Amino acid sequence: MSECRLVLLATAGLSLLAAPLAAQSPAYAIRRTISVGGQGGWDYLAVDTARNHLYVSHGNQVDVIDLARDTVIGVIPGTPGVHGIAIAYDLSRGYASGGRDSSVTIFDLGTLAVIKRVNVGARNPDAIGYDPVSHRVFTFNGGSANATAIDGASGDVVGMIPLGGKPEFWAVDGKGSMWVNNEDKDVLVQFDTKSMNVVKEVALTGCRRPTGLGFDTTRGLLFPVCNLSATILVVDAAKGTVLAALPIGQGVDGGGYDSGPGYAFASAGEGKLTIVGESLGAWKVLQTVPTMRGARTMVLDPKSHRVFLSTADYGPTPDSTAANPRPRPPVLPGTFKVLVVGPVP
Repeated sequence: MSECRLVLLATAGLSLLAAPLAAQSPAYAIRRTISVGGQGGWDYLAVDTARNHLYVSHGNQVDVIDLARDTVIGVIPGTPGVHGIAIAYDLSRGYASGGRDSSVTIFDLGTLAVIKRVNVGARNPDAIGYDPVSHRVFTFNGGSANATAIDGASGDVVGMIPLGGKPEFWAVDGKGSMWVNNEDKDVLVQFDTKSMNVVKEVALTGCRRPTGLGFDTTRGLLFPVCNLSATILVVDAAKGTVLAALPIGQGVDGGGYDSGPGYAFASAGEGKLTIVGESLGAWKVLQTVPTMRGARTMVLDPKSHRVFLSTADYGPTPDSTAANPRPRPPVLPGTFKVLVVGPVP
């Protein structure tokens, strides 16, 4: 065998060894649309993977969708200005935050029956999350710059956590810590879910108005999405350092991380779902999926690796007036829907 041929074979072998280090580009697209109808705005969604149910905030109620049939099978009523839904698998309970009357509605995940309504003692409870270590539910109160802690089993308020800013979305590490974005301070706050003490703050350089948040608990990486700067950050949670800042769509609200493929996501209201991942040691935008105008909030299903986004159809934008110099296009009644984005086979 010639020396030249040996060199070529060796080079080819090195190329084959190096190939797995480069992440394959994802191929996601809108797979289907679930029509919901009705009227009212929307905010967060939540997935019950055990029952294959999707909970969708919608006006003053939570719509419950059976994902096996793509149909609405029930409603959680009495949630004025609902923002978020939290799932406690170990307690078989769900919790919905009502921003207009400072309440949390507790319901049974199996029957969907309302168990209890709780006053959180703070203004505008927005996002809501459950920590399985402390068995506590936390509402993040945008009007009071704090969080309310609720015992998941009894439904009793057990304390307040001052956060020093307007809290937005959250993430848990599975070890008794919770992270939350402070939207008006451009920082991440970590607190202990048992002692309810703030552990530290992380400045989000390159991020203005952080909203959604994803968390890779295996590698300790946080992914805040930033509305005004239209970026998604990669943050080392332990060191508190920003590792990367990548461009996303305008009007982002939701974000998340899927540990299966190792992708972080950002959903923007202009109609873009950005997917980022690590390739050859660097974080990059791997795909931008066209969605629909208004599809700004999202939730990931870690089992099916699908992304669910709420939106609706819009009418033409009215002319600006002195009283309303920046009018918004109206949402057309009966057009509320959920987009299902997933991997293309």
